[in-house]
Amino acid sequence: MDKYDMIKEIGRGAFGCVFQARDNESGEVVAIKRLNRKLESWEECLNLKEVKSLEKMNHSNIVKIKEIIQENNFLYFVFEYMECNLRQLMRIRTKTKPFSEAEIRNWCFQVFNGLAHMHARGYFHRDLKPDNLLVSGNIIKIADFGLAREINTSPPYSEYVGTRWYRAPEILLADPIYGPAVDMWAMGAVMAELFTQDPLFAGVNQQHQMFRICSVMGTPTEVDWAYGIELASDINYQFPQHSGVSLSMLMPSASDDAVSLIRSLCSWDPCKRPTALEALQHPFFQSWCYVPPSLRFKNAGVGRNSSARSKRSLKKEYLSRFSGTLTNSGSIACAR
Repeated sequence: MDKYDMIKEIGRGAFGCVFQARDNESGEVVAIKRLNRKLESWEECLNLKEVKSLEKMNHSNIVKIKEIIQENNFLYFVFEYMECNLRQLMRIRTKTKPFSEAEIRNWCFQVFNGLAHMHARGYFHRDLKPDNLLVSGNIIKIADFGLAREINTSPPYSEYVGTRWYRAPEILLADPIYGPAVDMWAMGAVMAELFTQDPLFAGVNQQHQMFRICSVMGTPTEVDWAYGIELASDINYQFPQHSGVSLSMLMPSASDDAVSLIRSLCSWDPCKRPTALEALQHPFFQSWCYVPPSLRFKNAGVGRNSSARSKRSLKKEYLSRFSGTLTNSGSIACAR
């Protein structure tokens, strides 16, 4: 670590703290994350899920890791430096002017591209929120892979993932087999927040979180999410009864296409949420970006239903829909 000059602390969380630093050799400004957890061996460092996931990520919308250093039993991740996170930018813009739909489209387009890459490489993030989306100029990148998991690992997964406001309902109901669709739910909540400058589902605790979701999206029915009603029954939970509200009324500045995408991302049934690649095919992006004919939107999510499905078949669907290999011919380019 002697090669770096620590400038200031720029973030702190349960798992570690982040510093702005300068490379004494090149003069480059970087971000250094130090984990709170002490590690005894280099092998232990390399086996961390965050290390394994970052090693597989190489995408313009995923923050780039430059090197990993172990010193005095502490582990340091050296990343490219980004100016701020999306939460900080939202606070600044609240005091000046709201984001335009063009700006929101730009941010979301980049994040979905990063997610498509991540999911195709067999990982899902589990902690998407404005704080973990880093911004420099017009570029946004996904960061903090501390809670990332492999898609093909065996359940059960941890119930606690990320910030409560962005947790998908299947996590709140202790579903042991949730998958990459939780990232899509989180992005629906983030996208709505960019329009309103307020969290869409701001619960104060686990129970109130579900209350907030029901009050906005309406109480799920057997048609909406039969498997979710089964999950609720398993833990003796009763959904609060709400008819929901119009997302268009909550987000009057959002276009019909924007509202349509958010509604799809925040579907109760994770099998009805679009994948990241399907989200990029949505009409919200089609007027702005070139989409190859083979990838164009075909009502992603319509017709999927988790009723009468075994847990094994649901897991198989996650694997088939969210994993795979992205090719150059399958990429989506912005046509600005």
